[in-house]
Amino acid sequence: MTAIGRTRARAVETLSLDSPDRRNALSAPLVAELAAALTDCAEDPAVRAVVLTHTGSAFSAGADLHDPPRPEAMAALLRQIVALPKPVVARVTGHVRAGGLGLLAACDIAVASHRATFAFTEVRVGVAPALISLPLLPRADPRALARHCLTGERFDAAEAARTGVVTAAGDDADAVLEPILDGLRRSSPQALAETKRLLTARVLEAFDRDAAGLTALSARLFSSAQAREGMAAFLERRDPEWVV
Repeated sequence: MTAIGRTRARAVETLSLDSPDRRNALSAPLVAELAAALTDCAEDPAVRAVVLTHTGSAFSAGADLHDPPRPEAMAALLRQIVALPKPVVARVTGHVRAGGLGLLAACDIAVASHRATFAFTEVRVGVAPALISLPLLPRADPRALARHCLTGERFDAAEAARTGVVTAAGDDADAVLEPILDGLRRSSPQALAETKRLLTARVLEAFDRDAAGLTALSARLFSSAQAREGMAAFLERRDPEWVV
């Protein structure tokens, strides 16, 4: 069963995270299938840009606790989005949690409807936003990230836009997206590729410098006793033992 839906209209390929029953959690198969679809888009000269969106009420709930991807695979997917020689635009109309925010940060542009909500929930299950910090830190407001990443609080689309977690928000995500896609369709493929290369150079430098260490950190945290307790508490719908 496919986890990624694919459609195309006027040179824009839309990739949809399509496991709504799992809240589009980032499982090993979903990550692998999304990476393969992005490779196809990169190699297809008929694709001008990519829209990354979702079915169901959640863009992504973060890592699938039942079948998580290897940290190396997640790091590679985030880097692939950043390095793709075509613009990648996220379209969000639902909830985004933890690793799902890494996908948004890796995209060049992200738009959200006011129905969307966001939260860096890693600290509440005993881990840290290690890998997603690679595309996130260069692009979002440091003070806002300190609050949201340290507390795990939920925040809305207006706050996400104000702090650079997304590019823009509005009542209708498609209305926000329309002029963006029109601009991309009017732009030279060569110019888009080279402009994106300029804009992402520092983000890719961070990946190449820090990805190995952060991958090791992520693996260590996910195998820790506190993470086991945090994930058990989440699945059992109770507070973890450290809540005071």
